[in-house]
Amino acid sequence: IGIIGGSGLDDPDILEGRTERYVDTPYGKPSDALILGKIKNVECVLLAHGRQHTIMPSNVNYQANIWALKEEGCTHLLVTTACGSLREEIQPGDIVIIDQFIDTSKRAQTLYDGQATSPTGVCHIPMAEPFCNRTREVLVEVARSLGVKCHVRGTMLSIEGPRFSSRAESLMFRQWGADVINMTTVPEVVLAKEAGLCYASIAMATDYDCWKEHEEAVCVDNVLKTMKENANKASSILLTAIPQISQMDWAQTMKTLKSMAQSSVMLPKH
Repeated sequence: IGIIGGSGLDDPDILEGRTERYVDTPYGKPSDALILGKIKNVECVLLAHGRQHTIMPSNVNYQANIWALKEEGCTHLLVTTACGSLREEIQPGDIVIIDQFIDTSKRAQTLYDGQATSPTGVCHIPMAEPFCNRTREVLVEVARSLGVKCHVRGTMLSIEGPRFSSRAESLMFRQWGADVINMTTVPEVVLAKEAGLCYASIAMATDYDCWKEHEEAVCVDNVLKTMKENANKASSILLTAIPQISQMDWAQTMKTLKSMAQSSVMLPKH
């Protein structure tokens, strides 16, 4: 099981018997070392978007990250991400198990990118259901059992960043039907689907972006403060969910994902 940790949610201490491995891929180097270890006897690989927080969200090598985790043998990707809330009822500190996204970024969104070292063809991957619903259900159940305030679905709006939104944008995103906003879900979820991985995301609201009147607009200090107070929620969900996921039978799910990924590739005509 692969774990991708966003800002403040990439604590390697959740793994036992850690080893670090720096790898290379056809897309270059991943954004950090792969940290291999176990959670309650389940083999896990932790990858940070950059532990030093030196990489802009736009410059995270998402293609290399997904490729490296797949090569390492991951079948599942559990992701933790900080996000802004675009809804009154999603309060800072709440968890959202997102089920949809809206994308406004301009990033490489496919492993089939036409480079000599990449797989051949063009991949038109279906995105009606971007996240793995079986994995999401486990996360929702676990959050509930732990008494964590959790929203069972939500639409994540992914922006390019690294700046936060203008108020006009924030209000517009609400009209679009987005519930939460971040800078990393896309293209990660898309690449994971191409790679045939079960991808689910634990999004933690840290602020109300800047749409809400009488509420302080988002700033780094407040985001970090909320993260610090609440990061334990995400890790406790992971620690409980991972053993459960490992005990379930995923053969049919993996088969369906794999055949969807394969049938989405159009090969060049010769």
